[in-house]
Amino acid sequence: MDGGVEAGRQARQRHRKAKYAKCKIADAMPKALIVYGTRTGTAGITAQEIARTLEEQGVSTRVVNAKEGKVDSVAEYDIVIVGSGIQIGRWTGEPESFLKKFQRDLAGKRVALYVNCGSAAEAMNPGKPEVAANARRDYLEAKAAKYGLAPIGLGFFGAIYNFNKMSWIMRKGMEQERPKLAAAYKETEPGVYDTRDVEGIRNWARSLLTK
Repeated sequence: MDGGVEAGRQARQRHRKAKYAKCKIADAMPKALIVYGTRTGTAGITAQEIARTLEEQGVSTRVVNAKEGKVDSVAEYDIVIVGSGIQIGRWTGEPESFLKKFQRDLAGKRVALYVNCGSAAEAMNPGKPEVAANARRDYLEAKAAKYGLAPIGLGFFGAIYNFNKMSWIMRKGMEQERPKLAAAYKETEPGVYDTRDVEGIRNWARSLLTK
């Protein structure tokens, strides 16, 4: 057999084997789905932080804004994470609808819930630990109970306050809190205060893989 032809055949075989190996690795990778709802953008930013952390740990992760994206099934995912911002004491409607739609399927999944809300920022409620405790109970523990879930993690994270993008009515209500924000948190950019513990979010995401 011509040496060039044989070399070409061997090269094609190596290519096919390498491609097959990559497919096998991809199939073996755990998969995570993150579905979130947000009014101000914080829950989406948090979802991306969680996704980056999981990807670093070798988890193939899909992030879906429940208002814009569509999920037809959760069957292929090993972990399902559902998050929401909190405004006027409520979850956003879209992730709530997701929980309702897939309630039966999620019962057999490793599920985690998270929220972003001001009550999680201790500096905003000094000397009042009950504020955070009550919010965690109402927004996370009660939500899990409502849908019959036994979450492997409940993430209770702070909020990002962007005075540049707030509606005028929200900004008016928050102006009295702004001095407190400024005293406890540095602006990440003019008019923006991030009360989240980003490393805490990353640690929480990593912890889900051990449960």
